[in-house]
Amino acid sequence: MATHTSTIELKVELDENRIPEKLHWTADDGGIKDQEAKAMMLSVWDEKAKETLRIDLWTKDMPVDNMKVFFYQTLVAMSNSFNKATQDEKMTATMKDFCDYFAEKLELKK
Repeated sequence: MATHTSTIELKVELDENRIPEKLHWTADDGGIKDQEAKAMMLSVWDEKAKETLRIDLWTKDMPVDNMKVFFYQTLVAMSNSFNKATQDEKMTATMKDFCDYFAEKLELKK
């Protein structure tokens, strides 16, 4: 039986100090082609080591206010993914409470 392979490509342009200046990503199956981004977080589970490997990047021109919104939206998305993966409604509600607290403290919700 044939399987389908999907590729996600990340391109990082660095300055002379190896600080990200530009981030672009492509996901052909999602209709994304060389789209610019200002920040990204990638987590990969290492089964052998039983640990998460991470790549967190943002461009030097990413505004702090946008970074706060990016983190908030990432936390909300992680809560939703946690619920989908575990069906643990109680912990999902706790995580969403924290997201609300996070947004309140950063005054993201007016």
